[in-house]
Amino acid sequence: MIPVIVKTLIMTAAPAPSIIVLEPEADVERQETHRVVPIWIGSAEAAQMGIALEKARFTRPLTHDLFLDALTNLDACVDHVLINDVKGATFYARLTLRQHGRLIDLDARPTDALSLALRQEAPVFIDESVLEKASFPYVFRKTPDDEEQMEEFHAFLENIAPDDFKDE
Repeated sequence: MIPVIVKTLIMTAAPAPSIIVLEPEADVERQETHRVVPIWIGSAEAAQMGIALEKARFTRPLTHDLFLDALTNLDACVDHVLINDVKGATFYARLTLRQHGRLIDLDARPTDALSLALRQEAPVFIDESVLEKASFPYVFRKTPDDEEQMEEFHAFLENIAPDDFKDE
């Protein structure tokens, strides 16, 4: 089990799919090459995921909030989520609950499991075989240091003259 974070959520208008992007926590520390796992989701699922990521609260409970309230009243909580399989473009997940030291393992849609885990700040994992099958390399370009960029700009300004703007 490899710990992952939600790197980003890309929301689109229906009927186009939205995308939730997972990234191994270990890759966050690395400077250049990262692996990302995109999971295509529907617009309703993306809205729920966005609410969880933003930690938005509403006056009336949404479905995921209701489920978590029920868990709390049963002295249970989300222990962790495991993205455990992928077949084609379909991902599978296990939602593990903890109640009085007992672990309860449930089959869940990844979007529901992730929405619940995000709301309770529970860890999310991906099976190594799923990471190997479904991940893509992502290379971050090094951005110039702000100070270095400002020095270059000042050097450019020092050498500029009004004649540089003449039409020829």
